[in-house]
Amino acid sequence: MNSQELMSIYENVAVITEQMVGAAQEHDWQLLAKLEESCSAQVQAIRENDKPVQLVEADQMKKVNVIKKILADDRKIRDITQPRMAQLSEMMRRSSTQSKLARAYQLDHRSVG
Repeated sequence: MNSQELMSIYENVAVITEQMVGAAQEHDWQLLAKLEESCSAQVQAIRENDKPVQLVEADQMKKVNVIKKILADDRKIRDITQPRMAQLSEMMRRSSTQSKLARAYQLDHRSVG
């Protein structure tokens, strides 16, 4: 893979992460999940092909700026999703507790009758 192809993949990741920010802001969790899959595939392509490539200074700066944008978008996504994940985790904990109580009372009720 040449440097232009590799840069194209980085730029694709930047576009996808920007779309992920929009999906997270709209609370479109299904779209966010689909975009995350696309992003993961692009990142895997980078991992598989990221061999030392000599970049001219302008391309090096461009790569750095694209990576900074990707990281900034990732931070925005996490800022939006982490509170939601905590909320879902709490709901699951409560549901589990309620299920355990229901089973306990059902068992208790059977032993009384």
